[in-house]
Order: sequence, then structure tokens, then C-alpha cells
Amino acid sequence: MEEINYALIMLAAFVAIASPGPSTLAISNMSMSQGRKHGVALATGTLTGSMFWSCLAAFGFGTLLYANVWLLDMFRYFGACYLLYLSYKSMRSVLTADTTDTVISTRSGIKAAYLKGLLIHLSNPKPILFFGSLYSLGVPNGATSLDIVKIMLSIGSLSLTVCLGYALLFSIPKVRNFYFQSRKAFESIFAVFFAGAGMKMLISKLATE
Repeated sequence: MEEINYALIMLAAFVAIASPGPSTLAISNMSMSQGRKHGVALATGTLTGSMFWSCLAAFGFGTLLYANVWLLDMFRYFGACYLLYLSYKSMRSVLTADTTDTVISTRSGIKAAYLKGLLIHLSNPKPILFFGSLYSLGVPNGATSLDIVKIMLSIGSLSLTVCLGYALLFSIPKVRNFYFQSRKAFESIFAVFFAGAGMKMLISKLATE
């Protein structure tokens, strides 16, 4: 391969970023329960984490992680515990009074929303493994530093579009009203999903060569 395969890189990145996962579900949850500003803040945190892993993978940090399984395990256990904590928060919300006022009164700040998105992405080692594989498959050995920067910016732009798209979509008034009318059902789904993702991260073994 002599040329950068942008089509492969962007298609794989879109599938990975847009497919349902802890980050996209958290963005949806935050946008519906606390509004557009909080959803955008969390999406920005997720984007920051994505760019962080992308940069590290581009400069070979993924290889270091593969060679040090204990470091991957550290990220995995921390991420699993954080997802289980989010599951607990969602389940506790299910058990509270089913009123809009209660939800609004417990809303977090913009900074907290941003940090939540950042922690969800930084505590998951899978993005850097994905980005590492992506760069290996789509980038030729002769790629220059400028080529790498272009790829990172392209993936960053795609991540920005997808994450903000989720935040804007689920903060639409009709969608938020539907959420408040069915809050307990939504929070139960979020609780189960986060718990499942956390347990899967705890018990799964990351493949190493």
C-alpha cells in the first residue's frame, strides 16, 4: 500500500464512533435528561478522549500497550468500575420520584458533564486498540507526519459531527418530553446497559499477540 486509504479509515471510524456504546448512550442520556448544553459538554469530553487515544495510537502508544498487558488491564478495570458506577446512578434515578423537578434539581454542572464524557472514553482501552489497528491498516509505512496529522483531523471532524449530532438529536424538546414521560424505563435501560458493558469489560480478555 503506497497511498493512505482514507475511505477505509473513515468508514471504519464512522462505524466505531456512531455505533451504540457507553459514550453514545451517555450523550443521549445526558441530552434528554439535562438538556442540550450538558449533552454538548459531555459530547465534547468524549471527543477530547477520542482525540487523545487517536494521537497516542498514531505515534505508536498502542504498541506499548500491547507489550504491557498490565497497563491495558489497569484501564480496563478502571473503566469497568466507572461504568458500574454509572449503572448505579441510573438505577438510583429509577427509584426516585418520577417528576421533572426531581431530575432537574439533581442535574450536574457543565464541567462535570464534560469530565464524565472524558472519563468514559479515557477509561476504555478499546479505542486505542481500534485506532492502532486503523492506522496499521489504512496508513502506509512511508506516511509523513503531515499525513498523520491530516488523518487525526479527519477522524476528529467525524467524531465531532457524530457526537454533537447525538447531543443535538436527543435534546430536541419532543424527544426530551418523551424521555420525561418514560424516564424510569429509559433509566432502567441505561442501568442495564452500563452494568452489562462494565461486567463485560471486567471479565473479557483483550486479545494480545
